[in-house]
Amino acid sequence: MKDESLIFGTRAIIEAINANKSIDKLFIQKGLQGELSRELMNLVKKNNITFTYVPVEKLNRLTRNNHQGVVAYISPIDFYDLENLVMNVIESGKTPLFLILDQLSDVRNFGAIIRTAECTGVDGIIIQKKGGAPVNADTIKTSAGAVFKIPICKVDHIKDAMFYLQGSGIQVVAATEKADSTIYDTNLTIPSAIIMGSEGKGISPSVLKLVDQSAKLPMYGDIASLNVSVACGVILYEAIRQRL
Repeated sequence: MKDESLIFGTRAIIEAINANKSIDKLFIQKGLQGELSRELMNLVKKNNITFTYVPVEKLNRLTRNNHQGVVAYISPIDFYDLENLVMNVIESGKTPLFLILDQLSDVRNFGAIIRTAECTGVDGIIIQKKGGAPVNADTIKTSAGAVFKIPICKVDHIKDAMFYLQGSGIQVVAATEKADSTIYDTNLTIPSAIIMGSEGKGISPSVLKLVDQSAKLPMYGDIASLNVSVACGVILYEAIRQRL
């Protein structure tokens, strides 16, 4: 099946950036030279677009067409600016509830979380530019279209986003099995941002050091973990229960 979000060729990607298209992922061949390539790199740096240098074999796997050493994926959504979003939510008079996803990698989990977040009135989802699952066709399908209804922010670093949220009076709560207290002992009636970790590694240790609180879900079976999207749903509905 043709991937409508994939574009290739230096000029095509330059035009996409100039047209203010949101570039989700950008792959550039190692050692690429030429005037057009320099023009592209200047645009990439000017617009703070995250990119990865890759061998030509990687690009050949992405497309059989003449890619000229550059392949990109255009995001089907426009991402929000975190500072503007937080300010707007606070000024609206709501009690903020944000969701931070730390390196979540599975697009179906991502889509399921987006769907639950929209259903529970989450004000915005914060993801990192590098390392996380993209917003693609699978994400859209699994979210049942909720991806178009909830603000999603892409940030350079999760930790910087945490500092900004905390400076704005929003507590940051880590959902982790390493916590001593449960989510039911955690006050979610105040402005909160909940962090969910990746499927394999959970929340990174450097991020855990910066949170205001950590909370876990009680486990009584032999399998000591839940799917991240299921766990996220339980936690978000606990936030709703407390706020009713």
